[in-house]
Amino acid sequence: MKKLFLVIIILISMVGCTYEKQDIKEESFQASDKIIKAYFLDVGQADANVVLLPNGEVMLIDAGVSSSSDKIISLLEDLGCNKIDYVVATHPHADHIGGMADVIETFRVGEIYMPKAVSTSKTYENLLLTIKDKGLKINTGKKGVEILNEDNLKIDIVAPNKQDYSNLNNFSIVLKITYGNISFLYTGDAEKDSLEEITSDIKANILKVGHHGSDTSTYKEFLDKVKPQYAIISVGEGNSYGHPDNKVLNLLGDYKVKTYRTDVNGDVLITSNGDNIKVETER
Repeated sequence: MKKLFLVIIILISMVGCTYEKQDIKEESFQASDKIIKAYFLDVGQADANVVLLPNGEVMLIDAGVSSSSDKIISLLEDLGCNKIDYVVATHPHADHIGGMADVIETFRVGEIYMPKAVSTSKTYENLLLTIKDKGLKINTGKKGVEILNEDNLKIDIVAPNKQDYSNLNNFSIVLKITYGNISFLYTGDAEKDSLEEITSDIKANILKVGHHGSDTSTYKEFLDKVKPQYAIISVGEGNSYGHPDNKVLNLLGDYKVKTYRTDVNGDVLITSNGDNIKVETER
């Protein structure tokens, strides 16, 4: 059968990106569809995520370690991006913000969201200096902050609920993106203490598994609330932490969640038109 290629090119003045919808199944998407494309990047034992929103805007959620910036910049340039509309640093650990300063230096940036948490690391200090040097301001990421609400596209921060955690992981911004009938939940490294405090609706089709698959962040009561169909674990091959924890993998299996791992599958791309979901992996 002759292959069918559907292509949409979104052109907007002063936009973040121009990008194409390619190799989409005819029965799932139409040429007129606006789509969301969520990239879960293989950056080793770290986190980096790029989201191309259906309104033409671009979001970066974490940026891996310092060496991850090359991969993130290359992807954005290949996608035709010249601006990142929303930058979210879930929390100030180096495996989440290590490449962020270089990315911010490279592109025009709109809004930046970070939790009310501090670190004494050079990586964190360098990020703050870069933000200051570009004349940007930081919006506090906490429960109740609405990043975007237009038509059938919403982006909400549902955690952290407090600003006095002893564990830096619990300051992690937990972010829910809803497009039509499809939702994504990004949890950073948030652990049970923070996740238990969430009162918002966190049911989501796609779960970005917390803390690289550690058993501190994924547990039965949490999955009962999220009810994910798909899960993505960002994790480094042969890491010294034993991530992802076998208990977490077994639990996801018990809930019949289709799970992808960056150490096994490489980059993961999830595409949706707000009703249907397509998953593609690098390997």
